[in-house]
Amino acid sequence: MSKAFTKETDDGDDDDLPDEIAGLPAGAKNYMTPAGFARLREELMTLMRKERPEVVQVVSWAAANGDRSENGDYLYGKKRLREIDRRIRFLSKRLERSEVVDPAKRPKTDQVFFGATVTWANATGAERTIKIVGVDEVDPGHGHVSWISPIARAVLKAHEGDVVRMRTPAGEEEIEIMKVEYV
Repeated sequence: MSKAFTKETDDGDDDDLPDEIAGLPAGAKNYMTPAGFARLREELMTLMRKERPEVVQVVSWAAANGDRSENGDYLYGKKRLREIDRRIRFLSKRLERSEVVDPAKRPKTDQVFFGATVTWANATGAERTIKIVGVDEVDPGHGHVSWISPIARAVLKAHEGDVVRMRTPAGEEEIEIMKVEYV
């Protein structure tokens, strides 16, 4: 089949998106905790040293089998190889632009900065605990929120005991900062 009638491209420019689209505000640094940096670096190394060479080997074997236009191993392998290369480029750019901030090395303070674990209470007294992390480390199930999220923006630079206003889908809500830790 002619390439003119397929949606696949070989240029791989999908990962060359502006930072605003990739999850970062324009001109902002890509702040990360040491654990988040290590996780992304490990993923990059696994892709480069293990997965990519395995897929290249399968594609080479499939290409040697003859007709490539109807060879499923070859077609799937090439597609998977493009996905791996795209992810490698994305991770490389993210790690290159990152600035690692270790919250454990921060001087003792009750003010909220990147890496803080913050316990806050709303008007009904319900308490929640969040940890402010980088955009690539977000895990809502464990209370890890991005430093550019609405809750993080609301509490950044606040001190224990401060009452801040946070925008929610239901409108503005006042929350009180109960505890700030750096672990």
